[in-house]
Amino acid sequence: MRVRVEQTALPGIGVRHDLVTASGRRIGVVSHRSGRRDLVLYDQDDPDACIASLPLTDDEAEALADLLGASLMLGQLAGLRSQAAGLLTEQISIPAGSPWAHRRLGETRARTRTGASIVAVLRNREVIASPGPSFAFQTGDVVVVVGTREGLDGVAAILAESDPDG
Repeated sequence: MRVRVEQTALPGIGVRHDLVTASGRRIGVVSHRSGRRDLVLYDQDDPDACIASLPLTDDEAEALADLLGASLMLGQLAGLRSQAAGLLTEQISIPAGSPWAHRRLGETRARTRTGASIVAVLRNREVIASPGPSFAFQTGDVVVVVGTREGLDGVAAILAESDPDG
């Protein structure tokens, strides 16, 4: 089910984006021209009346977006896993000193070699969904892989290689 987001220009202030949740609550985000953002909750009985407004710093807004985005993606992966017997999801870290740091995903040839797919990379608090072959790993990245047990083990072995060129 898609959610409809309404955008309203607020002359002299910025822009407001609102949506109605499945439970019927109306929430929104006011993005001020100054860069400030307010999370707003509207009165259930009067959709034009705001009953709570919470100002967010840039860091708070980013953290909230990351939490919502990461949990949604991981929840979708968990749902996918439960729908397809034998399909597993695993998270594999790129540790400090890994020869894969600064190398491209395409160089792993992970899907060709194992049949498993790297579907996302978690970096800092950001979810990078569907990274392409030119995507470069960094130390601390967490690679999200979907495939069979053998495929996941194969990707883990590739990312553990001490000499990717060897």
